[in-house]
Amino acid sequence: MAEFSEALKEAYASNPVGDVVMETLEFLHPSFVDENGNPDSLRLVNDGADLYATLEASAPHLPGQTVRFMAFAFTAKPPGFESGQTPNLVITVDNVGRELTAQLEAATASQVPVQVIYRIYLITDLSGPQMDPPIMMNMIKASADVMKVQVTATLDDVTNIPFPRRLYTPDDFPGLVR
Repeated sequence: MAEFSEALKEAYASNPVGDVVMETLEFLHPSFVDENGNPDSLRLVNDGADLYATLEASAPHLPGQTVRFMAFAFTAKPPGFESGQTPNLVITVDNVGRELTAQLEAATASQVPVQVIYRIYLITDLSGPQMDPPIMMNMIKASADVMKVQVTATLDDVTNIPFPRRLYTPDDFPGLVR
């Protein structure tokens, strides 16, 4: 569960002048590469201008570095953590450009899931996200049309993980066979 910073709690509670909440998304996948062929990710900010902000030290790609989040109009419905329901992050990105569509199409051709990281920054403090850790989920479905892309991401399916996690098989433990 993400822990919100005191500054973010105050911004949500009192809406002080100048403290603008910036929602960001990062999409990670092995097929995402930059123009030099190096591993990259797609980073978006829900704003009209690009945002340069510092990632957390535990980020999976470029930890602790200042990166660019591209300006895109999107809506993100953060996951609820209600009992008996799988938490889902629903994202709708409007006016998707060719670069974003091409990257997502390349990712869907692979069996490796796309990771989605949801971070919140305050415009007055771009030294790191205002939630620790950020919400990290795997994309489970995506749909696109000429106007928008809609993505649903969820946590790992913990209900279908075997318990105990390690399986005791005769290959690994020959003493099980008589």
